[in-house]
Amino acid sequence: MSSGSERSRGYALLLVVAVVIFGLDHLTKWLVTQHLALDDSIGSSYPLSIHHVENRGAAFGFGPQFQWLYLIVAAGVSLYILLAGYRFGTGWFRQVVLGLILGGALSNGVDRLLQGHVVDFIDLHWWPVFNLADSAIVLGVIGVVFTFRPRAAPAPS
Repeated sequence: MSSGSERSRGYALLLVVAVVIFGLDHLTKWLVTQHLALDDSIGSSYPLSIHHVENRGAAFGFGPQFQWLYLIVAAGVSLYILLAGYRFGTGWFRQVVLGLILGGALSNGVDRLLQGHVVDFIDLHWWPVFNLADSAIVLGVIGVVFTFRPRAAPAPS
């Protein structure tokens, strides 16, 4: 199999994962907004509950006044993955983790751009409320960290 063919397959896998994450994230956010009033919860006595909140900041609601910065970061990460992500490797696992990051970044980025906030709803009661896009980004970054191998420096001549 040629390098170009491997790259194409990896790119296709990356895009499929990103589209699935984007779609699932928006579907779950839509379901929450349609069936649960803002600030209401379902199952608050359980270890995991659904709690409808709007997050105008970054992780944990930090810095809501920097909405434009979060959009720039999401766009930059997405462009980097689309244009140079193949440099990370063409293996299926690496493409999946890049797809997770891309799908999550695009999903939350679109929400911030169109709504000015993201809908968060997964409540563990010991961690700030989050959504599927956040989960995908975190899992993707963990995957990148654990599979990253720095390139060996060329031997001196």
